[in-house]
Amino acid sequence: MKSKIFVFPWLFAGALSLQAQMNNIKFVEYDLPNGLHVILHEDHSTPIVAVSVLYHVGSKNENPERTGFAHFFEHLLFEGSDNIERGEYDKYVQRAGGTLNANTSFDRTFYFEILPSNQLGLGLWLESERMLHAKVDEKGVETQRQVVKEERRQRIENQPYGSVLEESLKRAYHVHPYKWPTIGSMAHLDAAKEQDYVNFYHEFYVPNNATLSIAGDIHPEEAKQLISQYFGGIPKKNEPYRPSVVEPPLGGEARDTIFDNIQLPAVIQTYRIPAQGTDEFYAVSMLSQLLSQGQSSRLYKALVDEQQKAVFVGNFPLPMEDPGVSIAFGVCNVGVDPAALEAGMDAEVAKVQHELISEDEFQKLRNQIENDFVTSNSTVVGIAESLANYYTYFGSANLINTEIDRYLKVTREDIQRAAQKYLSKDNRVVLYYLPKPSEP
Repeated sequence: MKSKIFVFPWLFAGALSLQAQMNNIKFVEYDLPNGLHVILHEDHSTPIVAVSVLYHVGSKNENPERTGFAHFFEHLLFEGSDNIERGEYDKYVQRAGGTLNANTSFDRTFYFEILPSNQLGLGLWLESERMLHAKVDEKGVETQRQVVKEERRQRIENQPYGSVLEESLKRAYHVHPYKWPTIGSMAHLDAAKEQDYVNFYHEFYVPNNATLSIAGDIHPEEAKQLISQYFGGIPKKNEPYRPSVVEPPLGGEARDTIFDNIQLPAVIQTYRIPAQGTDEFYAVSMLSQLLSQGQSSRLYKALVDEQQKAVFVGNFPLPMEDPGVSIAFGVCNVGVDPAALEAGMDAEVAKVQHELISEDEFQKLRNQIENDFVTSNSTVVGIAESLANYYTYFGSANLINTEIDRYLKVTREDIQRAAQKYLSKDNRVVLYYLPKPSEP
C-alpha cells in the first residue's frame, strides 16, 4: 500500500471564478444514530464512485510516549479484518477494477477506494470492516513496524534534507503535539505493546469520530440503504482525546545548524502562522503563494533567476487545525554562503512588508488561487476529501462552494499586514543545513 504522509510539502481567471460559482457542488448530509456523519455527492458524468472515510485523528492526538501511531495505523488497517484474510484487503479493490490509498496528517487520517459505481457496496463493506473488525494483532503490528521503519529510512534518514520538517517543528513548538513529525518515533513504536495498539484503535476508529464521504455515480436513496446496512450496527463510543494545549509565543528568533548528507547548503526559516480557516490564515496563504508559486514568483525570480543565489527557493504554509507554521526553504547555489541566501530571502519578505503589491500582481495571485481551488475539486475523490475536510475542521461541508470567497475577500493591505505580523524575525526558527564534514 502506497502511503502518503506529510514529511515535507514540496508543493502546496475571472472566468474560472465564474465557473466555480456557477457549478456549485451539491450534496446531502446526515448523521447515523451512532454519530457517523455521512456526506453524499451525486455525479453521473462517469461510472465511478469514491468511497472515503476520514477519521479525526492525526499525530496531534497521540500519547507523547507513543508518537507515530496515527500514521502507523494508516498502514496497519490494510492488513485485513475478522472477515478479510490478511493481505487480501487491496485485492478486493483491484479485482473489482478499482484503486485505493490513504494519507495521514497532523490532524486526521483519510482512507478511500475509487471503484466502478456498481461496486459501491464493496467499498462500504471494506470500510465498515476497517472500522469495526480490523486486525490489530502482533503479527500485523510487527509486519507494519518494519514497513514504517523502512519508510523512515527512505524518506527522512537517507533523503537529502529529509529531516527538515522534523528538525524545524521540534524547535518551533515547545508544548504542542505538532512538535513531533507525523511519522513519529521508531523507538516509541518498538516500545509499544499489542494492547497499546488495540487501545488506540478502539478509541479513535469509532463512528462518532468519522465522516463517510461518497462522491460519484450514486443514487442517494440506494446509497443510504447500503450505508445503514454496513454502518448502522457499529456502536458509538466515548469521545476520543483532543489536545487542548495552547502553544506560547516563540519569544524571539531561534537559530541552529544541522549537518546532513548533502552537497549544497540550505536555509530553512519556520514562521508561526494562524490556524487554517481563520481570516488571517487566508492572507498568509496568499502571501506564501505570492512569494513562491511558480517560476514567476518573487523568491524564484529574485534569488534563482536574477541573483543566482539559489537553485531552489520556496515558501510553504502548513494548514493545521491549531496554529501552524509556514516554512521558507532555500538551497544555495554552488559557492553561495547560506548567510547571503538568507539575506536575499529576508529582502524579498521586507519588500512585501514595506510596499503594497501592485494591482496587476494581486489580480494574477487571485487568478492562481481560483485556478487551484477549482482544480482541487476536479475529481470525485478530491470532492469527497474536500467535503469531509470542511465538515471535520469547520462543521460546514458547504465551504467547498464558499471558501473561495474568503480568499477573494483578502486585500493587498491584508497581505502586507500578514507579512509584517507573521514573517517577522522574532516569530521564526532559522536552520542552516550544511554538508557533513569529510571523515578520514
